[in-house]
Amino acid sequence: MTESVDIAPATGRLGVLTPGMGAVASTFIAGVLATRAGTAVPVGSLTQLAHIRLGKREDERNPMIKEFVPLADLGDLVFGGWDPISPNALEAARTAGVLDDKDLNPISAELEGVVAMDAVFDQRWVKRLEGARVKQVTAKRAQAEALMADIERFRAENDCDRLVMVWCGSTEAYQEASAVHMSIEAFEAGLDADDDNISPSQIYAYAALMSKVPFANGAPNLSVDLPCMRELSAREGVPIAGKDFKTGQTWLKTLLAPGIKARMLGLRGWYSTNILGNRDGEVLDDPENFKTKEVSKLGVIDSVLQPEVYPDLYGDVDHVVRINYYPPRGDNKEGWDNIDIFGWMNYPMQIKVNFLCRDSILAAPIVLDLALFMDLAARSGQSGVQEWLSFYFKAPQAATPVPAEHDLFIQQTKLKNTLREWMGEEPVTHSEAG
Repeated sequence: MTESVDIAPATGRLGVLTPGMGAVASTFIAGVLATRAGTAVPVGSLTQLAHIRLGKREDERNPMIKEFVPLADLGDLVFGGWDPISPNALEAARTAGVLDDKDLNPISAELEGVVAMDAVFDQRWVKRLEGARVKQVTAKRAQAEALMADIERFRAENDCDRLVMVWCGSTEAYQEASAVHMSIEAFEAGLDADDDNISPSQIYAYAALMSKVPFANGAPNLSVDLPCMRELSAREGVPIAGKDFKTGQTWLKTLLAPGIKARMLGLRGWYSTNILGNRDGEVLDDPENFKTKEVSKLGVIDSVLQPEVYPDLYGDVDHVVRINYYPPRGDNKEGWDNIDIFGWMNYPMQIKVNFLCRDSILAAPIVLDLALFMDLAARSGQSGVQEWLSFYFKAPQAATPVPAEHDLFIQQTKLKNTLREWMGEEPVTHSEAG
């Protein structure tokens, strides 16, 4: 047995704050409310449905994760957030069109009660959106202080013992780290100087960490994957994780690429294209915002296939990603993948994938799991990058100079082994078997 971690009990209410209360956040909230009412099953959530094997297979110890580790109960969750467009979760859900009225009507009063706070919003970072419900203060330091005041007011009004924040907002325009991001001191000076390199998502991350609220980044924005934020999370003792929810096409890549590599088959090219019509698609129709997403999605293949180790098989791969805004499709994204592989004596073969998915249906359980696991990490005394949660991200943030793992199955083992070790159980290095 390994030595267990001292984990504080999940007593009291847990507030889940989402910057961005659009399709993903409203679908997440509605699903939790419906599950609490007994009218839905939280399909896709490891925290609610998955089992974890303990010891050897013949021991037949296979409890559910939520029975093995002290997670917050769904009945103790309280929801809040910010949005520049939607006034509450009900209107956001109806506008998004992800869920049918038959699912929304029984919980409409509760959804309507989740009122969005005015957002920190700057159209320079999301040119295709116009913010109507935004904070009147424009100075970045004042915006950060306004968010911290929102957090404390929400904590008090909802009698929350703990809070977590999961970014569910739009993808911001492409950005690379600059001098203002290199230290806490530089970032705070940048807030005072209204530095143009500080984006809204970074102000949310700063406000969360200064309020000792764990922060998980569900978009490909630069937010907590910056030296200043890593330094701040360590100083304040707060967990961080990111980035970019791994939902549709990239999830499939982390399934298929390990299989190609396991058989030592070669890869010539991987062409991916998508059509979607939700707010995310509209934002990504701008080239600068798409570039942010593209960089996140392109990193998966090389990490899994290790071209530096297998140059003959993966040293010259053409990897192309496209996203096209097509309003009639709404939140129901369609992705096509053409995968050109080769086998014995270099003979070519192809794999074709057509994935008709629902972006927010796939993202909602990720938001739930991240909220519960980030809260668990905080109660376990963890701080800094929670690399064990890479399972949920397209571009997982690494806790060390060694790049994070992208192989979905290795990520799953790392996640479960972290839980095992925290609870004093031995890690499992082979079959999960149930």
